[in-house]
Amino acid sequence: MPDLDFKIEGAEAAQFSASPQIAFKLRVTNANPNETIHSVVLRCQIQIEVTRRRYTAEDQEKLRDLFGEPDRWSQTLRNLLWTHVSVNVPPFQNSTVVDMAVPCTFDFNVGATKYFYGLGDGDVPICVMFSGTVFYSAEGQHMQVSPISWEKETRFNMPVKVWREMMDSYYPNTAWLCLRRDIFERLYGYKVRHGIPTWEQALEEMLQAEAAVRS
Repeated sequence: MPDLDFKIEGAEAAQFSASPQIAFKLRVTNANPNETIHSVVLRCQIQIEVTRRRYTAEDQEKLRDLFGEPDRWSQTLRNLLWTHVSVNVPPFQNSTVVDMAVPCTFDFNVGATKYFYGLGDGDVPICVMFSGTVFYSAEGQHMQVSPISWEKETRFNMPVKVWREMMDSYYPNTAWLCLRRDIFERLYGYKVRHGIPTWEQALEEMLQAEAAVRS
């Protein structure tokens, strides 16, 4: 029966994809090199292990929306679920490398986006937990099917710059803001009533008005 091990060897922004994706180079190795792996249907749960790195004062300020005040982080810092992805591994013997493509979003209602955006530099510590099915055959035997053990996992420190460079390439000097429909209607009405040509100018005018009131 196959005994698969997994290791992430690198990460980069996926080229020419329709939406932002990070391609992780995933090495899959079978402990028995004499078995032929016909295919692997791999399910991957990716978690961000937020307690495995240090945070600067600037990081802490930007992450308050996610974890609260820094003096409570001993209670509020917990692993974040990033996403689930599936990978189809083609036939191989002994070892192979495949792309684990992870879709990314710039939606700030998503905790992972807030986390990535709040980091100034360094690495994002992730843990990938695997499950799935292996289709294989040993020499002189028919194809067989085996599940992947739930204990299989791997860790990787993904550079923050990989995420930032990817988002900069898809959304240069831009950020997305999702609003409730009623809030959007009020903002749209304000923009129309004041003859403001762009959303940026409308928001800037409102922020300047608030600053004037506070001063």
